[in-house]
Amino acid sequence: MKGGTAILRKVLTESGWVQGIPAADPRVTAFKGIPFAASAAGENRWRAPQPAPPWDGIRKCFEFGPIAMQEIPGGNPNDIYTREWHVDGTVPMSEDCLQLNIWTNAKSADEKLPVMIWIYGGGLMVGYPSEMEMDGERIARRGVILVSINYRVNVFGFLAHPALTAEAPDAPTNFGHLDQQAGIRWVKRNIAAFGGDPDNITIFGQSAGGGSCEIQLCSPQNAGLFRRAVIHSGGGLLPPSSLSPRLSEAEKQGERLFKALGVKTLEEARRVDAQTLWNVAVASGSFEWGTVIGDAFLPDTPANIIGRGEENDADLVIGNTGDEFLFSPSVDSEEALEEYARRKFADCADEYLAIVRKGAKSPDDIKKNATYNNFEMGNILWLDLNARKPKHTMYFYRFDPDIPGWDDPGAFHSSDLWFAFETLAKCWRPFTGKHYDLARQMCNYWTNFARSGDPNGDDADGTPMEKWEPYTADTRKVMLFSDRPRLQTAEQSEFFRFLQQSCESGRISFRSLNAFNSEKELR
Repeated sequence: MKGGTAILRKVLTESGWVQGIPAADPRVTAFKGIPFAASAAGENRWRAPQPAPPWDGIRKCFEFGPIAMQEIPGGNPNDIYTREWHVDGTVPMSEDCLQLNIWTNAKSADEKLPVMIWIYGGGLMVGYPSEMEMDGERIARRGVILVSINYRVNVFGFLAHPALTAEAPDAPTNFGHLDQQAGIRWVKRNIAAFGGDPDNITIFGQSAGGGSCEIQLCSPQNAGLFRRAVIHSGGGLLPPSSLSPRLSEAEKQGERLFKALGVKTLEEARRVDAQTLWNVAVASGSFEWGTVIGDAFLPDTPANIIGRGEENDADLVIGNTGDEFLFSPSVDSEEALEEYARRKFADCADEYLAIVRKGAKSPDDIKKNATYNNFEMGNILWLDLNARKPKHTMYFYRFDPDIPGWDDPGAFHSSDLWFAFETLAKCWRPFTGKHYDLARQMCNYWTNFARSGDPNGDDADGTPMEKWEPYTADTRKVMLFSDRPRLQTAEQSEFFRFLQQSCESGRISFRSLNAFNSEKELR
């Protein structure tokens, strides 16, 4: 009897042999929980990721590894993400979490398939690569290897302290981002054995994962590490919020944490039980954790680095959803509106007021006129900067289909994940044929871009998809993903143009444009 088609199920990595498991489509192999670094517990807590120790025999990579220390998933039944995908409150959690997952349909190690590396979101506070919407099978079926990386979050990933700076001045903080970087480097060294091309890597992520992609793009340590990036709702050129302190400020918070823990030395802090540390540093609500600015990994803000043209070379797809993070002034009277305008817009206040009052017959009309999509603003700032000084080929998208469900959520933050991974069948929402068509085509665009830098190509039936043109100063094209992909010109409202032009000219504070610095404005 003749043997069947060869399928790559066992692979030799730098640390030892791994064995994968057939995906739902047995032509795809999933390798889950491959260590790319040593455990981050004990003496490795708050250290840059260390090399994974080797193992003997064949490691069975059939299950996802533990998620990073964080809030138990699914704890809030009223939270939209609990309804979407945080459905398992018993998922294992540990500081020994630096593992990655690979989906490949390669039959041998010499195929040189393009590679996409996924970095999940969650505000750098929560999240994990085993969330069900991030399954890599549909991407792998298109001949693109999908890798998803786990990384440390919250206090475990972003503590800074003078003792850490003294111990490791080249890597004193941003351990979560260093985990992402270590995972990408591991892929660069090992992915050829899984049938991948180490010289054709695209990183992509959403929300804090999208912002992390932008940060990886801006790190001077990452030159040549990847070729492309897809950034979902990552903030664009928005300035940092209060969650992105300078190193000296972050060190002071670290000192406050040590006092709250009742410890005096770094050694004592590393011996604190992980759950106790999380309770004091995160659950108490007394501290904020996020990217730290000013170390060797990230010497300046991404906005400043990109503004100077110092980011690494990579082709880019960036975009946002239609209904995420819409901000408007939290005012209930003309007097409050005047005070808000003078405080936030200073010398531009009269122009601001004239625009938001134009045609308004009620306070609700004014709020509607003054509403803007925070992430789209940051994306447009980046796109127009690049259009004036071309460095990257950039493609822009806006995801804005109707999202069905009893909660009538609109195109909410993260809703595009079901579509980019083409995993709608896992969702509880009553998606119909048009949604499945849109998801198939989005996944096509993403994988085409990873393959060659050009998102265009044919759909599954051989018909050409809507042609997606880059964003340039002359065309300002945006791909609108609504009932179907439609290429449009990125027209903006008068108010949106006012904000952009005033910010770029320096008439209003660039930092004030980031509405995350004023959470009370969220509506």
